[in-house]
Amino acid sequence: MDYLLTEEQQMIKDLCRQIAEEKIKPVAAEYDETAEFAWDIMKILAESDICGIYIPEEYGGMGGGVFELAIATEQLSWGCGGISLGFAATGLGAFPLLLYGNEGQKAEYLPDIAAGRKLASFALTEAEAGSDAGSIKTSAKKDGDHYIINGTKQWITNAGEAEIYTVIAMTNKSKGARGASAFIVEKDTPGLSFGKKENKMGIRSSATREVIFTDCRVPAKNLLGREGLGFIIAMKTFDNSRPGVAAQALGIAQRALDEAVQYTHERRQFGQAISSFQGVQFMLADMGTQLEAARALIYSAARMIDSGARNVAKVSAMCKMYASDVAMKVTTDAVQLLGGYGYMKEYPVEKLMRDAKITQIYEGTNQIQRSVIASSLIKESLGKK
Repeated sequence: MDYLLTEEQQMIKDLCRQIAEEKIKPVAAEYDETAEFAWDIMKILAESDICGIYIPEEYGGMGGGVFELAIATEQLSWGCGGISLGFAATGLGAFPLLLYGNEGQKAEYLPDIAAGRKLASFALTEAEAGSDAGSIKTSAKKDGDHYIINGTKQWITNAGEAEIYTVIAMTNKSKGARGASAFIVEKDTPGLSFGKKENKMGIRSSATREVIFTDCRVPAKNLLGREGLGFIIAMKTFDNSRPGVAAQALGIAQRALDEAVQYTHERRQFGQAISSFQGVQFMLADMGTQLEAARALIYSAARMIDSGARNVAKVSAMCKMYASDVAMKVTTDAVQLLGGYGYMKEYPVEKLMRDAKITQIYEGTNQIQRSVIASSLIKESLGKK
């Protein structure tokens, strides 16, 4: 679908694909095994001016948007879904600033993110508040010109590696979801600490930890928007970030298809390449078609968001749900096509299958996405009547 890209977007795609092929792909298995955070790759992305593609030019970025972020994420995820997440999750952490930060907040934090000097992280999920984001217990109490934050966030991507955290905490528990607020918290803030790095099934080189707040004093000027906007900020952030998850899923799945096509062309049984067998061809055809459909939906959703359109929750949820479901199916089929080899760690498709699974879960499970989509459809229908 390169014909849909501008010259600058094509350059972003080509550069990210080059980095994926030359720098990420050769070390992906090693990082998967060691579960170390790939700071050397983050440095390469910074040196290549990739980190600021979705950040306005006045803050040191390239002035792109969700579409450019999705293009880059897809290509980097082709190399490794876990390594690329250091970049993509920084986008998630930056969106609350981009959407609701005031001029002073943007000027203070966005240039470092754009230059790749600092990573960002988004801290919402808790042990009892996953899909039910309105049930968060982390609290923020006003104390003069500061807020005192207490609580624990769970399964936070980039935690411990990022320098900038956007955190959702309750400033008025009696109001439920309307009592949540959003804050910018810096890594070196007294009272902020981190739990152990989680031992995950997939995206293992990505850092996932608890973020722990113990009488953590945050300046009042670090409040995003105003008190009570936290839940809205979180939901609007997800509307903008879900195409990025979809693009991650797409990149992982595209790599799986590429590996499967190459293998079936080289693998010979009964005196011929197994790619000549109709059953194999039909599987490849379905995989390729599903990926192109996912790509079209992601591109459409990203462009709709960048256009400033209202009510993008439905299409954002659609592209995340569909692309991640496709990724799980395509990577599973790739393992099947490689047979016994597909089950071995010497071949990349088993890792791709493990990496794909999380895209159906985080930033809202696909069951939640279906609820969002159905709710939007019903509201639209009632509105027309």
